[in-house]
Amino acid sequence: MNPETSVKRVTIAEAGKHSGESVEIAGWLYNLRRSGKICFPQVRDGTGILQCVAVKSALPEETFEALKNLTQESSLIVRGKLRAEARAPGGYELDVEGAEIVQRVSESEPYPITPKEHGIDFLMDHRHLWLRSRRQHAALLVRAEVIRAIREYFDSHGFILVDTPIFTPAACEGTTTLFEVDYFEDEKVYLAQSGQLYNEATAAAFGKTYCFGPTFRAEKSKTRRHLTEFWMVEPEMTFADLEDVKRVGEELIVFVIGRVLENRGEELRALERDASKLEAVKAPFYRMTYDEAVVKLQSKGSEIQWGGDLGNTDETLLTEDLDRPVMVDRYPASVKAFYFQPAPDRPELAMGVDFIAPEGYGEVIGGGQRIHDLDLLLQRLKEHNLPAEAFNWYLDLRRYGSVPHAGFGMGVERFVAWMCGLEHIRETIAFPRMLYRTRP
Repeated sequence: MNPETSVKRVTIAEAGKHSGESVEIAGWLYNLRRSGKICFPQVRDGTGILQCVAVKSALPEETFEALKNLTQESSLIVRGKLRAEARAPGGYELDVEGAEIVQRVSESEPYPITPKEHGIDFLMDHRHLWLRSRRQHAALLVRAEVIRAIREYFDSHGFILVDTPIFTPAACEGTTTLFEVDYFEDEKVYLAQSGQLYNEATAAAFGKTYCFGPTFRAEKSKTRRHLTEFWMVEPEMTFADLEDVKRVGEELIVFVIGRVLENRGEELRALERDASKLEAVKAPFYRMTYDEAVVKLQSKGSEIQWGGDLGNTDETLLTEDLDRPVMVDRYPASVKAFYFQPAPDRPELAMGVDFIAPEGYGEVIGGGQRIHDLDLLLQRLKEHNLPAEAFNWYLDLRRYGSVPHAGFGMGVERFVAWMCGLEHIRETIAFPRMLYRTRP
């Protein structure tokens, strides 16, 4: 409440609850139209955009002139009466009764992002400002919804959130994509590629756990699907196998998409996302083995041979005729990490699964069943040239009460790109880190 005016300050998102009332809105000038003795400043406050109507005869002259000549992204506080107006953005307008300009953007140094076309490098250099644009704002609201829904799913299904370290002493999935960091007294540590190994320890303590945080991959990749720093949710379950991973992954995806459709329809429209594509994502998902995937890909012209991992093009080919994800399981053990349980009937296969999204968005979940036998895990470490001493604590999990267990990882940014229909993953996080971009 502003003590000088006794007018309640509300957000634009709350406008519908205050129709007919005099309120105060604090925000920034998004756009401005003028028509003689009337002007229409559009104000954004982070929760929405509200069109205001300023009439010269109803305001002190200096107030009207200040509004009429206001520059883009100037900050201001406007007061007035809210009323329903179907033609206005958000369905409401505010008849201005007073205004205070908090900071006027200088005309000699105007807001750099204008309605004209800008190159992507320019926009990324001004990412700190680009976030205010409608599409970028919408994408990050969808991201927030996805994260909220992920947490809601796991919290309501008996999983306990346990944070895992960012600094790790050894690799989780091989050493070629690690960021090395100088620690104290000449010790070398690495930025985490995954929280999974630690999750296996916490799952043995709590039964079902998940971690959710930033992960780092030093891949020199410039594809539209890769970031060097991204966020991942990783659940782990004891007394569980590959089929449990499939069930939970499918439930999670359906649940999160439902929340996005329920709560972020306006943002999807701003992004021009075809919501019917998301509405089609229902259980059950398609399923196929790696063997079947190779046959299908070869029939579509792919040069993949048995034993090779699926590339981006292969994943797109595999789903081009599908309206929901496909689960591909039982990959060759040679293309999977050291900790995957081998298939009982074909030891050359790993009990892992990838969930591949349609529309060319690729793998959104990867996981599977972990090795729970101590001798086999020691053998796998040796085969991958990984030092057993660095994993001694991890081996303890097989020495003391080992049980079959399983889990997976889901990258938030790739999932958000799919939800939003975005061409490039860089727009799914506020400040992306890529091969040649560490600023702003």
